[in-house]
Amino acid sequence: MEPIAEKIRYTVEEYIALVQESDSKYEYVGGQIYGMAGGTPEHSLIATNTTRELGNNLKGKPGRIYNSDLALAISQNQYVYPAASIICGPVQTGEMHKNAATNPVVIIEVFSPSTKGFDKRAKFRLYRPIPSFRQYVQIIPNQILVDVFTKVDDDLWRIASYWKLSQTVRLESVDAEIPMSEIYLGVDLQEDQE
Repeated sequence: MEPIAEKIRYTVEEYIALVQESDSKYEYVGGQIYGMAGGTPEHSLIATNTTRELGNNLKGKPGRIYNSDLALAISQNQYVYPAASIICGPVQTGEMHKNAATNPVVIIEVFSPSTKGFDKRAKFRLYRPIPSFRQYVQIIPNQILVDVFTKVDDDLWRIASYWKLSQTVRLESVDAEIPMSEIYLGVDLQEDQE
């Protein structure tokens, strides 16, 4: 991910002003503003499949799934747009950015080649201090692989990896499941035979 301009640092006020004046999405991390690029057809299809299936699975339950249009306020100076997030109860927002949620329980990222390293490592580190945050789902769009990190305590996360279309991803923090075959529905990929 590359910053949108050469300026060394932006204030959170400059970021908020940009977001309010633009139809585009921008993330704000460490004083840098990053433009959100469009994804591949596979990325888009996987994100759509995942939000649709989890939305259906969450009917009648307290959790609601939100797509990539909902920003998350990690702190008063960190704002990001995951592929999706699940929030239980009313959406709580930050003081500076009134359209950025502060209380995700599950955060879902669908990696793209340009953001994979940032999403996999840096964003996970940013997300961990969020008090409501319990599970992090990382979906790889160019192979059948989903990793789910589940919070055990403040310093310990358990990982479950799914790599077969016959498996079902379990999100116990919101009492939801999604078959791998539904996540990758319509995506032309080869299943790992190992």
